Amino acid sequence: MIPRAIKRLFHQVSIGDQSYRFMFERGPADEVVAIDCETTGLNVHTDDIVTIAAIRIRGNRILTSERFEAVVRPEADMQPEAIKVHRLRQVDVAEGPLIWKALPSFLHFVGGRPLVGYYVDFDIAMLDKYILPFIEIELPNPRIEVSKLYYERKYGDAPPNTSIDLSFAAILRDLDVPALPQHDAFNDALMTAMMYVALRDMKERGIRIPRVRTYDVFDPTGG
Repeated sequence: MIPRAIKRLFHQVSIGDQSYRFMFERGPADEVVAIDCETTGLNVHTDDIVTIAAIRIRGNRILTSERFEAVVRPEADMQPEAIKVHRLRQVDVAEGPLIWKALPSFLHFVGGRPLVGYYVDFDIAMLDKYILPFIEIELPNPRIEVSKLYYERKYGDAPPNTSIDLSFAAILRDLDVPALPQHDAFNDALMTAMMYVALRDMKERGIRIPRVRTYDVFDPTGG
């Protein structure tokens, strides 16, 4: 696998549409963008995006007024399991534009800001599937994974064999983030933004998330 830094340099040279060179500019130092996508399934190669949401974060402020949302019409059929998750049927997205029409607005919205997400590599891989043929580069933005930030705050000093839970629900619970209806792209992006702000604040203040201590209890009966 080509290291991301080398790939970024290659894309700076090979970008097809020069009007998108701004993607390689870092943007405001205190801004990041939380993103989320809902898809027809979980296969990057055969499934498509149906909704995209992005929310800017400036310092410790989540700017819900500065957001990007799009419902797009997929070329792939909606998988039954995906419908159960995000509750969007084929008919619900049939009137949306194809993703190619939404990409320019999305790319101008995020610019070169770091992208924050929960298992963000999947969302970026889905987006890159369309962005690469569109402007001949993949998203060059730095990535910030909230599950990694959470792991550092809760399990970074954990002893071996500690049980680890990186689920979305566990992070919400430990950070006391309100649980909005999930698998809605905007709600998921907003909850992810709140996780990021809380975790960054904890890191700056040197605070760790407490773990429940478990002890082996000796049973003389051997049970």
